[in-house]
Amino acid sequence: MTDAAAPVDAAASGVAPTAVERVTAVLRDEILSGRLGPDAPLREESCAARLGVSRHTIRAAFQRLVAERLAVAEPYRGVRVTSFDDAQLTALQELRAALEVEAVRIAFARFGGTLPESVLAPARASIDAMERLGVGDDAPGAATDAAWLEVERLHAEFHAVLVAASASPRIIESHTALGSELLLFILHARTHYSVAAVVEEHRRLLDELPHRGPEAMRAHLEHSTRLLLD
Repeated sequence: MTDAAAPVDAAASGVAPTAVERVTAVLRDEILSGRLGPDAPLREESCAARLGVSRHTIRAAFQRLVAERLAVAEPYRGVRVTSFDDAQLTALQELRAALEVEAVRIAFARFGGTLPESVLAPARASIDAMERLGVGDDAPGAATDAAWLEVERLHAEFHAVLVAASASPRIIESHTALGSELLLFILHARTHYSVAAVVEEHRRLLDELPHRGPEAMRAHLEHSTRLLLD
């Protein structure tokens, strides 16, 4: 399914990460890898002891995870890993449609009613890479965890490329802010999808985009929403 959609890595930027950034990165990885599953409780005391930091640092890290929608904080219940019920899934897909369908509409207007190869080529490359990862894994959930993590990254990359074609800074910014939540969404959806099915859906979208434009993106998102709700 980043990494235009991924949070900034302070270490990769040459700036030493703070304790809060390091802890947030560890917990984010545990959530997005599935080691911390949906609704898993996040306890300040146990996380502080396990990671060797203060509870204040853990509390700040939790706040960042909540801001990324990877975790939920509820009064009297504490913090837990985000899970997706039908209403939350629908709301996320509606927000994606508002951003991605409009981004494609703007991109088509920018490029005279089509999408240039400079946009289509990197999107196609993401699909090709997904296909290579899914060779021999045609059943839902059959691919290895490592393969799925890369598929999730490539999936995010594919959609980010199409959104970036709009050159609309506010739409791109809003879509990027969904990055972690979208990765978590695909992690939760993997039991309903095979890698081959993900590849097929996105090849179909890329084939239809030049002819149907934003309506192709709308149909793509509506199809995946129906499939997951069913």
